[in-house]
Amino acid sequence: MEIYQLKTFVAVAQEGTITRASERLCLSQPAVSAHIKAMEATLGLRLFRRTPQGMRLTADGERLLLKAEQTLAAHRAMLAEAGQIRATLTGTLRLGAVASLNADIAGRLLMGMAASHPEVEVSLQHGSRQQILDEVRNGTLDAALYNASAEQDQGLSIVEVAQFAIHLAAPTGLIDSRQPLDWQQLARQPWICPGADTCCGRAAESLFQRHSIRPEKIISIDREQVTRTLIAGGVGIGLLHSNSAREAVAAGEVDLLCEVRPAVPVLLACRSERAQEPLFRAVKDVLQD
Repeated sequence: MEIYQLKTFVAVAQEGTITRASERLCLSQPAVSAHIKAMEATLGLRLFRRTPQGMRLTADGERLLLKAEQTLAAHRAMLAEAGQIRATLTGTLRLGAVASLNADIAGRLLMGMAASHPEVEVSLQHGSRQQILDEVRNGTLDAALYNASAEQDQGLSIVEVAQFAIHLAAPTGLIDSRQPLDWQQLARQPWICPGADTCCGRAAESLFQRHSIRPEKIISIDREQVTRTLIAGGVGIGLLHSNSAREAVAAGEVDLLCEVRPAVPVLLACRSERAQEPLFRAVKDVLQD
């Protein structure tokens, strides 16, 4: 049995249809079907049931799926170990990141990998926290960078690689920083902040509850650079990560009103069985250096 057949088997099992599996594998649908038929013929087992909703694993297929995933993980580990023996990491790192990730962290990773492991190609994809973690679990992404939340991330190996604080910022001169903050007055200003499913969105909601306010207008933006630009342009007040906040103050763009949250961990995650692979260790080393 060939490795490519196992990859096809796992892809069809995870995606649920020949169409989506073929798109994921960059193969034609007939090729994917042929791989499954050849594998079933070799094993003498029926692995899938074809239903109106797509491809569903049989009981035999369910039993073999975990073994197939473990075999592919061992294959990846062997290739990565061979690369380490050659003292050169190679291949492609498919990395997911939340849209609100601090740009400095992504930049540090990209520059660090380019300097330490120039043969590794880094492919960076943005998405929601749930989306990128789901894609790590199904193997579409190798690893994910995201801001910590109260939710548990099952089945993943997770390490903290950075922290940042969150600050409430206003256009320069809008609020008299010498006076105690008037939260009712602040509630009358437009607020620029992302949705409640992001770290800054949760921090904003906590702030509203703590001071018993609800802004009259909220502009939902999940790109920190855009938020910074809008605050500096006088559109409203909003939340900035510490690095961006310091840069904006130094540039005379904003005033910082208060620290909303002192330490938000930034997490790096991969599937547990891949945590010791050289490529993941290299990413962790770059970010924790």
